[in-house]
Amino acid sequence: MADFTPFSILVIGGTGTIGQFITSSILRAQPHFPSVTLFTSPTTARTKAAQLAKWQALGLKVKVGDISSERDVAAAFADADTVVSALGRGALQLQLDLLRLAEASGTVRWFFPSEYGTDIEHNDRSPDERPHQVKLAVRRYVREEVKRVRVTYVVTGPYFDMWVGALPGAELAGGFVTEKKEAYLIGGSEKVGFCTMWDVGKAVVAALRHPSASFNKALKVQSFVVAPAVVLAEYERQTGAKWSVTETPLETIRKLETEAWAEGSPVATGFTLRRIWAEGGTLYEENDNAVIGLGEGDMETLETGVRRALGGGWTEEEV
Repeated sequence: MADFTPFSILVIGGTGTIGQFITSSILRAQPHFPSVTLFTSPTTARTKAAQLAKWQALGLKVKVGDISSERDVAAAFADADTVVSALGRGALQLQLDLLRLAEASGTVRWFFPSEYGTDIEHNDRSPDERPHQVKLAVRRYVREEVKRVRVTYVVTGPYFDMWVGALPGAELAGGFVTEKKEAYLIGGSEKVGFCTMWDVGKAVVAALRHPSASFNKALKVQSFVVAPAVVLAEYERQTGAKWSVTETPLETIRKLETEAWAEGSPVATGFTLRRIWAEGGTLYEENDNAVIGLGEGDMETLETGVRRALGGGWTEEEV
C-alpha cells in the first residue's frame, strides 16, 4: 500500500465537538479529496440539516443510518477506502465493531480511530488512567485483530479552545474566566502541548496526505507547547490588564480528583486529564508535525488561540 492515496473518505461522528472541525477541514482541503461522505443518524440529519446543507454545497455526500446496525455500517463501508472516526468519548466503544466491520469489508483500507486528545500510551502510568480505558481497548483490538486495514491515531493533546475554559464546579483544575479576568492555574505545572480545534482538522488532513508516513502510527501533533503561566501572560497582554490568579497545588488537584471519582462526579474525568497535562503528559522530545508535512507557521499560534478565546471562541458560521 505504499502508493495508496485516499479516494473515498467516510467520516463518522463528523458533526460533533471535534468532528465538525475535522469534516470541515477535509471538505475545504486543497486539492480536494475526490469523495467525502458523512455517515450520520436520522436524528442528526434532521437537527443539523442547515450544517449538512452547507457542507453538501462543498461536495459532501450524506449517508443516513444507524451506527449500531451492521447492515447500515457495512453499506457505508462498501463505498469507502478510508474511514475517519470522530466519535465522542461516550461512543468510543462502538469503534470495536466498526474496526471489525472495516476489516471484513474488503473495501476499507485505512482507519483513523477517534484518538484526538491525550496520549494514552505516554508513560508507564498511562494504562491505569481511568479516562484512557476504552481507547486502550481499541488499541489492543487493533494490535490483536486488525491485520488488513492500516490504522492511524492522531494524538493532539488538549484542545486549547476548551482548555482555557474553567470547568463549572471544578475551576481549581484550571482555566480562564474572561468576564471576570480570573485565571486558575495548577501550581508547578509542566509545559503543555496544545492543538487548537482547527489545527486538529488540519493535522488529520495532513495525515491523509501522507499515507506511508502515517500508516500504523500514533502521530503526536501540536500547535504550540507553553507553560500555563505563559498563557496567562498572553491573556494579560491582549487585555491590557492584570488578572486575578488562583493557583492550586498539584497535590490538591490529585486529592480533588480522587474525591470526584469516589463521588461519581461528572467532573472527575476533567480533573484526571488536567492533572495528566500538568504532570507533563503531553511532552515529547519531538512531535510528528514534520513527519506529515506540517512546518513552521502551518499551525496556529498562542496569540491566535487567545485572541479567539477572548472574542468568544469560534462561531458556527466559521465551521
